[in-house]
Amino acid sequence: MWKLVIAGFLGCAVTIATAEAEPVKIVTAENFYGDVAQQIGGAAVSVTSILSNPDQDPHEFEASASTARAIADARLVVYSGADYDPWAVKLLSASKSPSREVIEVAKLVHKKAGDNPHVWYDPGTMPAFAKALAATLSKIDPPHQSDYAAHLAAFEQSMKPLTEKIAALHTAHAGKPVTATEPVFGYMADALGLKMRNGRFQIAVMNDTEPSATAIAAFEKDLRTRAVKVLLYNSQTSEALTERMRKLAEESSVPVVGVTETEPQGQNYQGWMLSQLDALDQALGKQ
Repeated sequence: MWKLVIAGFLGCAVTIATAEAEPVKIVTAENFYGDVAQQIGGAAVSVTSILSNPDQDPHEFEASASTARAIADARLVVYSGADYDPWAVKLLSASKSPSREVIEVAKLVHKKAGDNPHVWYDPGTMPAFAKALAATLSKIDPPHQSDYAAHLAAFEQSMKPLTEKIAALHTAHAGKPVTATEPVFGYMADALGLKMRNGRFQIAVMNDTEPSATAIAAFEKDLRTRAVKVLLYNSQTSEALTERMRKLAEESSVPVVGVTETEPQGQNYQGWMLSQLDALDQALGKQ
């Protein structure tokens, strides 16, 4: 009898240990949040990113049944917010769970619907997200709290070259006029002290509406007269009007710097941002 009791106890112990060893399931709407989640969580988490194809236009994404299942099964869901990924909000509402934690990144940096939704280009966003993530994971998984704290410290250290690069570019290029096909790079441009032009054109393109004739004419004039030093081009979307502006910039000898909305494969967030800043620095240095 005692042997049976001990065996049963040991069996329960193994089951409990196995359950505790299972990684925390994290689903992120975008892959740059997934990347940072993996950096903070390490081996204690399992991360699935929904938007991870750099060739896909995020604004045309439609959630599938597999996306709904992933979110329903997640212990922690991260989405950008500020109306960038409304499909995530709908799926969360459709599969409510009292045990699931949710992080809306835009709220961490006090952004809301109507603001520029590309909050991951704001230099303050990822540090704020990393801190919130480490705190949430420590709540979900207390045994690994020290690991999450150590990973957070390492992440913050790895962000220093990016912070230094932003400061250097601000010193070198603040005040220079630039333009863009969409407001993807907007927050970073602000951090660099650049003077962004043609905002109405960018917002119209982002919202998939036709810019006014006045906005189009002003954009073309800026390129033809080289009133702007660089065109920041969203290389992840392709439509006739923005492609026309890109060609006009090249014909007018205005450097074109490609930016993307999702993180390219094979890079982490820090390297992705640094590579785009390096390209911008080179382009602005040619002027």
